[in-house]
Amino acid sequence: MNYPGIDGFLGTRGSLMLDVVVVAMAAILPILGWSIWQARVRHRYLLHKRVQLTLAAALVLTVTLFELDMRINGWRPRAEPSPYYGTPEHPGAAIYAIYIHLVFAVSTVLVWAFVIWRALRKFAIPPQPGPHSRQHVFWARIAAIDMTLTAVTGWIFYYLAFTA
Repeated sequence: MNYPGIDGFLGTRGSLMLDVVVVAMAAILPILGWSIWQARVRHRYLLHKRVQLTLAAALVLTVTLFELDMRINGWRPRAEPSPYYGTPEHPGAAIYAIYIHLVFAVSTVLVWAFVIWRALRKFAIPPQPGPHSRQHVFWARIAAIDMTLTAVTGWIFYYLAFTA
């Protein structure tokens, strides 16, 4: 079947940008964990800062391209063949999955932006522990958990909508 947009590379009904985001999230989570480890265990705060800013920039670019694809081509035509799509009268699991995913995706953007903004304003240059550290760790944990839940719920949605 012909779907709008460019077909993806994972062998599903997903578009190119859907597949890029699925793979990007699989790469981002280990890099995020490694970056946290660099700050927490190795005390390499400047490296942590650089990795976090690079991840943020990469995600902004990827999500912008993804959103353009979704606005121009949409996702529903590719999801409709799924047994989990449902009908307008009776939405299927894929529809519920996208709403749950969006809760985490939107909150991740807000929390991560807040954490980065506060870190840039409150930490010394070069970065080192200070009075802001405790708040930074608290909010950064929330951001990391939120990012993980964004990835997991995104993968669940991807499976329900484009793989099944």
